Amino acid sequence: MVQNELRLLSQAMADAVEQAGRSLVTVFGRARQPATGIVFAEELVLTADHVLERDTNLSVAASDGTKRAATLVGRDPLSDIAVLRVSGLTLPALASASEARPGQLALAVGRPSEEGLMVSLGVVSKVTGPTRLMRGGVLEQIIRTDATPYPGFSGGALIDLSGAAFGMLTTGLLRGEPVVIPMAVALRIANTLAQKGQVRRGYLGVITQQVKLPPSQRAPGREQGLLVVRVEDDSPAERGGVIVGDILIAVEGQPVRDADELLGMLSGERVGQAVQVEVLRGGVAQMLTVVVGQRNA
Repeated sequence: MVQNELRLLSQAMADAVEQAGRSLVTVFGRARQPATGIVFAEELVLTADHVLERDTNLSVAASDGTKRAATLVGRDPLSDIAVLRVSGLTLPALASASEARPGQLALAVGRPSEEGLMVSLGVVSKVTGPTRLMRGGVLEQIIRTDATPYPGFSGGALIDLSGAAFGMLTTGLLRGEPVVIPMAVALRIANTLAQKGQVRRGYLGVITQQVKLPPSQRAPGREQGLLVVRVEDDSPAERGGVIVGDILIAVEGQPVRDADELLGMLSGERVGQAVQVEVLRGGVAQMLTVVVGQRNA
């Protein structure tokens, strides 16, 4: 009975790897170890930005050994995500799994060479975020796993037992520590890169620290704010009237409880747009209009 169940589990894992492997390619973008890429749309491949040490002379190899030239569509070093376009690539897009939960069985799958797939088994160890990254960016969520990411696994997938992906593996975000970018996050960034070639990230130009709000200003979900301890010269915040001592409590009506949350609110379509920023000044709530700047780093 036990042997039969183990045999079924083993077969399910092998089937999952085979299913996901159809959507994984080998990425040649550096002189040393090749990496892995995930097909996420027709002729488009998602991979880790740090494995592309050049912008030209890129190529990918599919499971049948066919090697094709690739063009860099866009890259986002802060999230360690890049997108390649491969003309004539007809591989299926990798399916996305439901939200990862700690304790789930997971398989780290890569195609680090033309010899084929490599796999390691583990569990989803932790789902956490927002997380500040070593280059100064913020990722709203990351997945940690004890599955071993072998050399060349960056750009590969952490999958469930159906062959759907929890997310993209990378060692390029946290000083070489292996983490997984959830598929929903990776795909959102990848689609932005495919459409616009870059990810726009906003800033106000303030340095803040988290503080508790006065009891009279608290509300459900709004117990904390950000005390402004510095305003950069000629920054969006200064031009909008933010001063040292203000407590930021909301952007466009959404409570701001920590610096990572603030950064997340300023990205994407809000860059270059005027937003309503609510502050406490001398204990009195005020509304300011600030045009969100674009951060270039």
